[in-house]
Amino acid sequence: MRLITALSGLAITFAVPAFAQQTNTPDPQLRQALDALDKKNDEAFNNGDAASLAALYTEDAVEVTDQGPIYGRQAIEKHYADLFQKVHFSNYTVKADQYSPHNVGADGYEAWSNGEWSATIQGQNFGPIQLKGFWSAIKAHEGDVWKTRMLTWNITPAPAAAPSPTASPSNQ
Repeated sequence: MRLITALSGLAITFAVPAFAQQTNTPDPQLRQALDALDKKNDEAFNNGDAASLAALYTEDAVEVTDQGPIYGRQAIEKHYADLFQKVHFSNYTVKADQYSPHNVGADGYEAWSNGEWSATIQGQNFGPIQLKGFWSAIKAHEGDVWKTRMLTWNITPAPAAAPSPTASPSNQ
């Protein structure tokens, strides 16, 4: 019985590093396809094109923003149409993490990925401001096209201001 337990432990020990290495190596064709989707996303943001941006989402998509979730392609398009009237994005880029994407399930029709984003924004009464953050997404294959099914993102807070130097109390 001890021998079986020891052999099982060894088998798991040798299998885990192989599994970890395998899951951290993205499929190059999948990476290329999802990078192309991200590039279209960048172009839509930089052009202020809400319709083109929304077309990159599935009909049932959910985008989780810092203001709460937005449900469905139509609502996502309206959100960005309103936003693009108030704010202009430039230099918007999305970059997937080196270990992304990862297939979800065995059929190859869904994948998750994560990475970072950055942009310069300019409003009527502010900016330009540099923003950046991180994102994660589930992307789904519809027909022969990849689309975003779920996206969540954040904005990295600006670094805290350095405290002002204070005079040390004098010795009296």
